Amino acid sequence: MDGKITALRVQQRRKDRVSVFLDDEYAFGLQIVVAAHLRLGQHLSAEEIAQLRERDAAERAYENALRFLSYRPRSEWEMRQYLQKKKVDDETAAEVLQRLSRIGLVDDEEFARQWVASREANRPRGVWGLRAELRQKGVADKVIHAAVSDVDEEEGALRVARRRAVRLAGLDKQTFHHRLLSFLQRRGFSYDVSRQVTNRLWQEVDAQHGPDGEKRA
Repeated sequence: MDGKITALRVQQRRKDRVSVFLDDEYAFGLQIVVAAHLRLGQHLSAEEIAQLRERDAAERAYENALRFLSYRPRSEWEMRQYLQKKKVDDETAAEVLQRLSRIGLVDDEEFARQWVASREANRPRGVWGLRAELRQKGVADKVIHAAVSDVDEEEGALRVARRRAVRLAGLDKQTFHHRLLSFLQRRGFSYDVSRQVTNRLWQEVDAQHGPDGEKRA
């Protein structure tokens, strides 16, 4: 297929796309950025049309990737999986990832740092738990190691455990230890850190509450 461009019209339902008419008939649609250099009266060969369609597919994949990133940062593996799910061919996916990496929107080192920082600020996890989460996102072990190297596990464990310890006040020592230790380990904290924090909070709770769980005066 080839022909002369006789009309270029912005689509009513998709303002980011342009309908291209060849010889007074609708031929195909393109993203505005791809169609920007086209002019009325311009003749397009079959090869040029194929190239435009390839560029359009790459641009649509890129814009979909940006939309995917708008919800939260993504690892490179997550982005590859997303593009694969969208049936983007390998060559186009590589091009999209290269563009995203070039402007810093896909960067596993930064992704891992942000992930750890977010967990530390909102829902602390132990190093084991953080490692497991980042591995699930396809992040390399070397990158994970750097991201978690400064995590203060004990401080994080104390933050999440204090709220739970108040709810467990009044339980006997064995039950308190079992429940709080299990809670911390489910959050990915090591056994040693979980045990230390549990012992410390038992002492605090035991000093503040009587046998019936009521707070002492």
